[in-house]
Amino acid sequence: MSWFLLACVLYLACAILIIAEVFIPSGGLISVLAIICVIGGVIACFHINTFVGFLGIIVAIIMIPGALYLTYRILPNTRFGKSVTLAPPERQEGDAVPDTSELKEMLGEIGIVISPLRPVGMCNFSGQRLECVAESGYVDKGKKIKVIKIESTQLTVRLIEDIS
Repeated sequence: MSWFLLACVLYLACAILIIAEVFIPSGGLISVLAIICVIGGVIACFHINTFVGFLGIIVAIIMIPGALYLTYRILPNTRFGKSVTLAPPERQEGDAVPDTSELKEMLGEIGIVISPLRPVGMCNFSGQRLECVAESGYVDKGKKIKVIKIESTQLTVRLIEDIS
């Protein structure tokens, strides 16, 4: 067997072992075998000549992260990968924070403070509970407030003084 063919076989074995390490729990044993293969491949390249040896080092430096990158790109699409990774959260209608477009309609709405605003707390707007930020510090529970500003998903409210 020629040194070039041996180097190619060892590099291929290294790449296969790196991919296998991701899918097969071995406590690092497969990684050790992959390292031995890449070292053997580099040594085989140096037996050809020095230039090919340094070229073999460059190939190893590119191949190992490339194999890991491709493996982790493929992993979530396999049956095994789907069983060991978490699915992204699915947002349900009526969950914690309404969409910004829904909040834009709240500008000017009047509500009642459910929990004291220190400066953040909960307010009730026609049966809809939303987290609000007081414009000026502390606001007691039961006070009337008005939405004066909306930034992203944050409602800023102002205390309405009752004139009797």
